[in-house]
Amino acid sequence: MGLIKIFSGTEILAQSLQQKIEAIGVTTVIRINNQANVIPSIQTNKAVELFIQEVDFGKANPIIEEFRLRI
Repeated sequence: MGLIKIFSGTEILAQSLQQKIEAIGVTTVIRINNQANVIPSIQTNKAVELFIQEVDFGKANPIIEEFRLRI
C-alpha cells in the first residue's frame, strides 16, 4: 500500500491535523513544498502536504472530515 495525500495548505494547519491524527495512532508524513516561494521578495507561508498510509484512511477519515468542516 502507498501514501495518500489528506491535506494541502499552510504548515500551521497541517501540524494541527497531524497532531489529531497521530493521537489515534496513525503515522503521518509531512512534505514541505519549497517551490511555493518562487519570488524571494514575497514572504508567504510554505505550502505543506500531509500524507497517511492508504490502510489507515478508514481510521483517520472521521478526524479529517471534522477538521475540514472547521477550517
